[in-house]
Amino acid sequence: MTEEIIIAGFGGQGVLSMGKILAYSGIMQDQEVSWMPSYGPEMRGGTANVTVIISDERISSPVLNAFDSAIVLNQQSMDKFEPLVKAGGTLIYDPNGITHHPTRKDINIYQIEGARLAAEGGNPKIFNMIILGGFLKVKPIINLDNLEKGLKKSLPARHHNLIPMNIEAVQTGMAELKTIHQL
Repeated sequence: MTEEIIIAGFGGQGVLSMGKILAYSGIMQDQEVSWMPSYGPEMRGGTANVTVIISDERISSPVLNAFDSAIVLNQQSMDKFEPLVKAGGTLIYDPNGITHHPTRKDINIYQIEGARLAAEGGNPKIFNMIILGGFLKVKPIINLDNLEKGLKKSLPARHHNLIPMNIEAVQTGMAELKTIHQL
């Protein structure tokens, strides 16, 4: 099993953190991982993306031209990465701020209203974990025990009290994912 993922959105949405948590969780699951962030100098508010590869085999290169899965959180990222999802692949997006929804018919498309759900939950910081939950429902490449271990590795010890809330956000994302187009 090899899963090549791009996570893309605005800086400040937790894009890089989501990738880092996935990568650490993959390590906890004894898998090979690659985590390669990309962001502009403006960080918060500018575009950011991260490529994550999780595999049972050695990863030859972290550089990808096409992806098995794309998690898209803004319109610029939709425009850039929708065409780069491999045929038969998966695109998951939050519709908040998306004006041109995905139109491809050769990929699986899912939607999750992470921004709305996080706002309703009273904590916008769990947005990225809700989105991650939606992804893990469709692509269960990480189990929740290893996700919790990945959170412990990626969060500073002073924030470990937030891990149960993050796991709950992942479960919310799993429950709230909507299928838009499925092959």
